[in-house]
Amino acid sequence: MPIRKARIDDVRDIQKLIERSSKKGEMLPRSLSELYDNLRDYYVYVEDGREGIIGTCAMHICWADLAEIRSLVVQEEDQRKGIGSKLIEACLSEAISLGLYRIFALTYRPGFFQKHGSKWLTNPSSPTRSGRTA
Repeated sequence: MPIRKARIDDVRDIQKLIERSSKKGEMLPRSLSELYDNLRDYYVYVEDGREGIIGTCAMHICWADLAEIRSLVVQEEDQRKGIGSKLIEACLSEAISLGLYRIFALTYRPGFFQKHGSKWLTNPSSPTRSGRTA
């Protein structure tokens, strides 16, 4: 199965993937410590016969009724293949199964999240906040 929950041995690959994107100003960086602390939040996309992680995304519980989708990133050569959408759907499915129906993301790419039924709140000095009521 290409999407699975992240494991301890995925953390360094997750960080490298996030770091590449954060250096381009596309997302916030994540330290190794933060990734280990929140490992259970992460999903990864992998393919048989291919080394490393192709994509990752996290669903972080913020409060009793609120979750954040964060750290969505897909290898550049694998973008526009539906991998990001599959990762988002895995996170949304988990959130809903836990009874979380208010889900948001801070993003520099609001158009991507609109495909997933998000409503948008904008702040010109920060990433766009995307919210979804499931």
